[in-house]
Amino acid sequence: MLQTFMYAPGDVRVEEAPVPHVNKPTDAVIRVVRACVCGSDLWPFRGIEKPYENGPVTMGHEYIGEIVELGTSVTGLKKGDFVVGSFATSDGTCPICQAGYPSDCVHRDFVGAAQAQYLRVSNAEGTLVRVGDGSTPDEDLFPSLLAASDVFGTGYYGAWAADVTPHTDTAVVVGDGAVGLEAVLSAKMLGAKHVIAMSRHEDRAAIAREFGADQIVAERGEEGIARIKQLTDGLGAQSVVEAVGTQQSMTQAIGSTRRGGSVGFVGVSHDQSIDGEMLFFSAVHVHGGPAPVRRWLPEFVDKIMHREINPGRVFTEELPLEKAAQAYRDMDERREIKVMLNPWA
Repeated sequence: MLQTFMYAPGDVRVEEAPVPHVNKPTDAVIRVVRACVCGSDLWPFRGIEKPYENGPVTMGHEYIGEIVELGTSVTGLKKGDFVVGSFATSDGTCPICQAGYPSDCVHRDFVGAAQAQYLRVSNAEGTLVRVGDGSTPDEDLFPSLLAASDVFGTGYYGAWAADVTPHTDTAVVVGDGAVGLEAVLSAKMLGAKHVIAMSRHEDRAAIAREFGADQIVAERGEEGIARIKQLTDGLGAQSVVEAVGTQQSMTQAIGSTRRGGSVGFVGVSHDQSIDGEMLFFSAVHVHGGPAPVRRWLPEFVDKIMHREINPGRVFTEELPLEKAAQAYRDMDERREIKVMLNPWA
């Protein structure tokens, strides 16, 4: 089969690799119908993370596909089922899963080989969600179902962690990548009365508006904080999503939040620190981390299948898997927001 590997910064290759098979009774193997490149994949592509120091590594953690092989203990799924799975596997039964945080399951594995034609998924029973009756859905729904695997769930978690509810007067999203855009959609879904997206790129701001953003703020840093306060009677926003993962974005998020408000942080953290005195006197709630996507995945799938939401709008390009290297470059150079990969094109 074809599999994507990263050898070094900027060096992505699609090569032949063995087809995976069930190793444990709890495993499933799926034929990947669509995968994609995540913004977090760009950290190693840029050399900021270096998982390939001891050799090339497989890539990809977002996927939809058809089950072709099942372990003997998997009873809630069957061969042929079309499924969506989380980027982190979970058994669904441990105390952490039961508390609503399946991406921190005590038996968790992180998916890391989904940019391929086939993928083995551990903890299949608690990780994979059947789409509808299990038959292949209409192809135009593939982007949104794929988004549910991670990027939409992560944006949703950011808004949820920021305590967005129908009582939220103003929600702000810091970051206009795919996760930030999905956080805009999610803030609207969760009932925020007014949503502000912070973006300096018109193509991304246009999608933010489609997703329900009422205003766009282009300023960053201290100027961005000042602008948010100007728009909120000097108080700051009730809920703020940090969807980047840098020091500037975190400082901007906390500074844009009113006292007693909430910050949901879902940008993968790189060189971030929070000054204790600043946090103490800001009086804000801070919550985030790896999104518990599986918690909401059945709900997401149902809404997508009923065409109530279209989170797949963040995909601005589709390429054959063989052109994965181009997908990475297109996203790295900001020519595309998010690229979907077709392993069978």
